[in-house]
This record gives sequence, structure tokens and C-alpha cells, in this order.
Amino acid sequence: MDQKVNQLWDSVHDIKSLIESFHATLENIENRLARLEKVDSIEHRVAVNQIDLSDIKDSLQRIEEFQANVSKRVIESDEEVGAGGPDDVRYAHRRLDSHLVKIAKLEEEILILKSK
Repeated sequence: MDQKVNQLWDSVHDIKSLIESFHATLENIENRLARLEKVDSIEHRVAVNQIDLSDIKDSLQRIEEFQANVSKRVIESDEEVGAGGPDDVRYAHRRLDSHLVKIAKLEEEILILKSK
């Protein structure tokens, strides 16, 4: 009977040591999972930031293409106006100035007539 009690006691001791070993293994697994979650979190943030950076890069490329198209069209419009452009503008300014002078003279004459 003592022998069976000793065997039972040894079995209980073995079970206790197995439970302690299982607990230590479980803590080790929990620590690894916690580190893995941190790594996943970092990888997720990197992936999200890479997407954001690629979106920003695409936007900048579209802006640069738009600016290139605008500058190209400005150059084309300048070429269409050609060398005669500034002379035409000066002629238009002279005509506008002469009309403004005529308008000013008429306003002056109207004021003179009103004051009489």
C-alpha cells in the first residue's frame, strides 16, 4: 500500500511538474505572440505608409505632367502670336489712349455745359 501511495505521490509530483512546464511554455508562446503582434503592427504601418508615399508620388507626377502641358501650351501660344504681337498690342494701346482722351474731353465739355 505504501508503494501505491508513493507511486500516486510521484504521479502527482510529475503532473505538477508537467503543469509548471506547460505554464512556462505557455508564457514563452505568449511572449512570442506579443512580439509577433508588434512586428505585424510595424509591418502594417510600413505598408500603409508605403501606400501613402506611392499615392503622393503619383500625385506629384500628375502635377508635373500638368505643369509640363501648361508650359508647352504657353510656349505654343507665344509662337502663334509671333513677333508682330508686341506691335499689335502697342497699336491697340494707342487707340485706347486716343479714345480715353476723347472721352475725357467730352466729359470736360459736359461739366462746362452743366456749370453754365
